[in-house]
Amino acid sequence: MQRLFSTFADGPPGAGLLLQRLLTGAALVYYLVAPPLSAVAPPQLIGAFAGLLLIAGLWTPVAGVIAACAEAWIAFTSPAHAGTAVALAVLCVTLALIGPGQWSVDARLYGRKHLVPPEL
Repeated sequence: MQRLFSTFADGPPGAGLLLQRLLTGAALVYYLVAPPLSAVAPPQLIGAFAGLLLIAGLWTPVAGVIAACAEAWIAFTSPAHAGTAVALAVLCVTLALIGPGQWSVDARLYGRKHLVPPEL
């Protein structure tokens, strides 16, 4: 699983990734609950689920690609909202490529482990 992540950035870059994950995930979830419930389409459900994964920082590369595909689907099927969908797709792809950062579930599960050899 380590090969899916470039690094787990900490400090200010990690805080920036956390902020990007939170804002992108919140936007994906918002666009699920913003229209009337009868107008919710499958790509919005997929995007919202991927947005929840991005907020948590769980399976970030996979969730980013899935959310980007869902947003591309929305952009092609609903040209009236194509600008927002394309912007969210780009943000999701950047998260998939960069990784989740230090403050994520992925970092806790798959981050670099510090092995300390036993003392002799």
